[in-house]
Amino acid sequence: MAIPSELHGLELQVYSATWCGDCRRLERWLADSQVAYTKVDIEHVDGAAERLERETGKRAIPFILVNGKRWVRGYHRERPSQFDAQLLVKEILEASKG
Repeated sequence: MAIPSELHGLELQVYSATWCGDCRRLERWLADSQVAYTKVDIEHVDGAAERLERETGKRAIPFILVNGKRWVRGYHRERPSQFDAQLLVKEILEASKG
């Protein structure tokens, strides 16, 4: 799947942890797709886990903060592979408009 050029201009912060398999899969996909992002390790950045839970109501990771405003989950539990790149791109682009 070609990555839309609109994705490359966004500020993406990936809230994750080193022990998280879903996080590693998301970060590998972003790197392979040459999409810039900042990793926010919830175990090493003070207040990151609390912010994630407060703003999303979830403790699950990975989550992506788009342009510092809207959250998108970085996993798809309802999908067989638990990750759907096409769905993720759609969700990120929708979040970037809000």
